[in-house]
Amino acid sequence: MSDAPVIEISNVWKIFGARPQDALRAIREEGLNKAQVLARYNAVVGVADVSLSVKRGEIYCIMGLSGSGKSTLVRHFNRLLEPTDGKILVEGTDVMGLGTKDLQEFRNRKIGMVFQNFALMPHRSVLDNVAMPLEIRQISKNERMRQAAAILDIVELGAWGSKFAHELSGGMQQRVGLARALAANPDVLLMDEPFSALDPLIRRQLQDEFIRLSKILKKTTIFITHDLDEAVRIGDRIAIMRDGRLVQTGTAEEIVMNPADDYVANFVAGISRLKVLHAHAVMEPIEAYLQRHGPISADAARVGPQETLSTLIHLAIDSDRDIIVQDGGQDVGVISRTDILRTIVEGTEMS
Repeated sequence: MSDAPVIEISNVWKIFGARPQDALRAIREEGLNKAQVLARYNAVVGVADVSLSVKRGEIYCIMGLSGSGKSTLVRHFNRLLEPTDGKILVEGTDVMGLGTKDLQEFRNRKIGMVFQNFALMPHRSVLDNVAMPLEIRQISKNERMRQAAAILDIVELGAWGSKFAHELSGGMQQRVGLARALAANPDVLLMDEPFSALDPLIRRQLQDEFIRLSKILKKTTIFITHDLDEAVRIGDRIAIMRDGRLVQTGTAEEIVMNPADDYVANFVAGISRLKVLHAHAVMEPIEAYLQRHGPISADAARVGPQETLSTLIHLAIDSDRDIIVQDGGQDVGVISRTDILRTIVEGTEMS
């Protein structure tokens, strides 16, 4: 994964109402809050001064409770919603500067979107649904059908191309929606709670399928969810929103270990630390350990920096020796039973 950002948005605002610019000016000059903006201007602040960047190939999860602004925000990346103010860059393109024709071309070539409600065309076959973005590009019928069939094979629906949407289960329909978004080979995928309408078992299967596809296709993805477990399973980084604002961004591990405020702490309190914490977050640096305890036992267990807390617990059960963390063949840290117990207890107290 390259560190070069594919998406950069700066100070984006979205205010719904008849006088959004007046409302924004009052927010900036007088510091009005959402309730005051609603009372004075009959306007709703959907997104408030959000800035973020997403790296190439990254799965960037945006999450929050209902009404937090996450689905409103994602519709700014391809200008399905026009921001009240701010700057949006995708692959260096100033999205706000695009005219109608260029914007349509940008959406068709650069952005794929997967919705919660599948949004399949009922009068078209599965194959025709997947081929729609290529039809818009005026690609020949034979070629677009060939490409659509190849994408259906990738999502393991190759045998269902001649069926219609109503003949497929909900999980299969969502895979068709994902295939359609991928058919045009976009640089960016926008996924707005794509699995939330599905039963829990099907939802987990689709999450696994998406993780598999992401490793193959390496698409830069904005993934909207209200489910912290889903964000932890899927996301490289997680952004938490509240009242239209971005409260905290980081890996699941960073957010669980160092919540920015009480809201975030309460938000992540229910997540098991066994799922998100790794050895590097628990260890004591090797230099500090050696100063306090002296040489390390030669027969101590050794793990990598990404070893899970669950594995560390099992190692601590099997042996009372401290655990050595190695990175690139070098000892970089040490984990004691006390470190592990402290991490577990702190997680319990949070919940």
